[in-house]
Amino acid sequence: MRVVCIVQARTGPSRLPGKVLKALAGRPMLAHLIERLKACAAYDRIVVATTVNRRDDPVAELAGGAGVGVFRGDEEDVLSRYARAAVEFGAEVVVRVTADCPLVDPVTSAETVRYFLSGDFDYAGAGVGSGLPRGLDTEVFTRAALEEAHRMATDQPSREHVTYYIYHHPERFRLAPPYEAPPELQRSHYRLCVDEEDDFRLISEIYRRLYRPGEIIDIRDVIRLLDREPALAAINSGVAQKTV
Repeated sequence: MRVVCIVQARTGPSRLPGKVLKALAGRPMLAHLIERLKACAAYDRIVVATTVNRRDDPVAELAGGAGVGVFRGDEEDVLSRYARAAVEFGAEVVVRVTADCPLVDPVTSAETVRYFLSGDFDYAGAGVGSGLPRGLDTEVFTRAALEEAHRMATDQPSREHVTYYIYHHPERFRLAPPYEAPPELQRSHYRLCVDEEDDFRLISEIYRRLYRPGEIIDIRDVIRLLDREPALAAINSGVAQKTV
């Protein structure tokens, strides 16, 4: 089974425009994410799926320069962007990651892929329902399920949120029970994604303290840091997660 990780990335509009290119430890946030994904042994290919808008030219250039695949499609119809990218890059299994999660754990992502492949599933997910901090999310699904969702889904939430149609139609798809994170990573009250300025302040501080060039930050070190210094986690504790 050819496993392709597709990262959705754009520069705006959002609550924090341009966030995927904001500098962390002297490098764009997206560059750090790509570096982390390259450490995941479960992927056959990594693809950044951005938009056809000219303002996202720097996203495409960064991805191409990092040696990963690039696909450009519709800005609002993200489901279409994923379905077309999956075809272009020959995916049989798709892993979905978003570019606003610069601490995605390659080990957890690989374990989620293995969990998906261990059963006869169309979809498996590891997110806050698995006990993980928000921002470590990995979703895995078949290209066939993606293409069916692309054919059938007509409502705006399903077109914008790639897997929304799949996990809201258990009568059509074989959904795996949520992946269960190991106890040392079960910190669902921590927020490690970037939606607003306070999120970026926290991630910047984590990178300032823990990042070393040529290495990726171990997510367990992040957990230990936040456990040890609750004031850090409090930086973005007031940020509300965007709802569908």
